[in-house]
Amino acid sequence: MQNYDEIDNPPPRKRGRPIQSANDSLRKNLIEKSAALFREKGYANTTVRDIAAAAGIQAGSWFYHFKTKQDILVAVVEQGMMQSLADLEAISSQTMTPRAAFTRLVQVHLHTLLAPDHDFIAVLLYEWRSLDQPARTRIIKLKDRYEAIWDDVIAGLHASGDWAMPGKYDRLLMFGALNWTAQWFRPGAGGDLEELAQQAVAFILRTPAP
Repeated sequence: MQNYDEIDNPPPRKRGRPIQSANDSLRKNLIEKSAALFREKGYANTTVRDIAAAAGIQAGSWFYHFKTKQDILVAVVEQGMMQSLADLEAISSQTMTPRAAFTRLVQVHLHTLLAPDHDFIAVLLYEWRSLDQPARTRIIKLKDRYEAIWDDVIAGLHASGDWAMPGKYDRLLMFGALNWTAQWFRPGAGGDLEELAQQAVAFILRTPAP
């Protein structure tokens, strides 16, 4: 039986970092499971029941966290973009040569796209047309910040001569080549991400490493 003194005078709350609530944990799990399903089956072919089953919850419980399937698609894409942006901003805050910075950007981009359990950015690439217009507007703002970091590094490469043949379509061709690896590269099938990143840098810059 509860002590009534404790009701009138509850013990002080302990200070420190708050423990992640069960709801936060379940929401995170729903986003991760949805990302994997959207990548594997496609957004249109994934049902609410599929997501609930993958997360180990009742189908109705899903709606306590997201009102629609579109809401969870937006959450998947936004989470992927925010994490990728944080990784790139950490690189841009360091002092290094343009070529070294470019190599790190390529490594992080490919790892985010291809590493096991990294489904978020792949969903963005595959399911961009499934996003509604308000969501696209939000994601475009994140993409602009993401690409601005690349633009600064590319400008440094051109100025240093490390990108010997600069052109106006450099960034578009570069992202096209890097993003297409999601269609054919399989980690562990005769190569690894580090080797892929090094070869991608050499291919894009068309100049040998010093």
